[in-house]
Amino acid sequence: MDWISEMQRAIAYMEAHLMEEIGYEDIAGHVHMSSYEFHRAFSFLTGMTPNAYIRKRRLSLAGREIAETGGKITDIALKYFYDTPESFTKAFTRFHGVAPKIARTEDAKLVLFNPIRIKLTVEGGKSMDYRIVQTKEKKFFALIRDFRNEIINDDENHDIPDFWDECRKNNLIEPVQNLRPLGKRDLYGLCTPTKAGENTFEYGIGVLIDEETKVFDEKEMLQNGFRIWDVAPGTYVVFDCIGIDGDCISETWAKFYKEFLPQMGYIARQETDYEIYFEKERPGVFCELWIPVEKKA
Repeated sequence: MDWISEMQRAIAYMEAHLMEEIGYEDIAGHVHMSSYEFHRAFSFLTGMTPNAYIRKRRLSLAGREIAETGGKITDIALKYFYDTPESFTKAFTRFHGVAPKIARTEDAKLVLFNPIRIKLTVEGGKSMDYRIVQTKEKKFFALIRDFRNEIINDDENHDIPDFWDECRKNNLIEPVQNLRPLGKRDLYGLCTPTKAGENTFEYGIGVLIDEETKVFDEKEMLQNGFRIWDVAPGTYVVFDCIGIDGDCISETWAKFYKEFLPQMGYIARQETDYEIYFEKERPGVFCELWIPVEKKA
């Protein structure tokens, strides 16, 4: 899949339907992608979610309409899909820095947010280290929760970090982590794409099950809230996420879509991706990111 052209086609669709009830699920269907994969790819390529893009474009157009016409602000609010004048005023003021009524004064400064055009640019002097790994079938024990697609790359959302904090604070992962030998008690953050028509994805925190894992009572583990997570064999591209916090994971995903896919002859594969947090920490490495890929036909 040519991510750049597909995302540009998605943007063209959004622009053609800005004045209609539209969400990222509709756009994903137009470009024949799952809502999860579209939301993730668009967010990391553009730095904003699809719904945020639509909201900013509408508020930009609303500002121009208020400034250039004598239309009632209440009518304009409804036109741009705000149920009440109050909710429109709040969103408008946050975006433009002035209230709608002030936007009609001569000295008012409004924010112009033009349509995005995604282009691939090649920059020198930078490197992106990666490796390609062929994996066998893998099995994990994990605590798993559903999360909304909308939280992907949303700087204001902390649902997944909060999930990690809860597991650490309440020692929820220890029962499975202790099944692993010392030095190999790495934790995995597992993420699976949604099925067609769903607006959530599963994220799990767990450990690898292999020949080094201690004998365990599977029934008891399942009763304690753990689930077995199977991952099919396949090809993965692996990156080191360099940084001190989770921001480096988002940065690595952005590089994957902007730099790796357009130039390396691979496409993303619909399978579990995961982060590995090593028990034996590596200097400067927050985690490893494993992304399923396959060669273009």
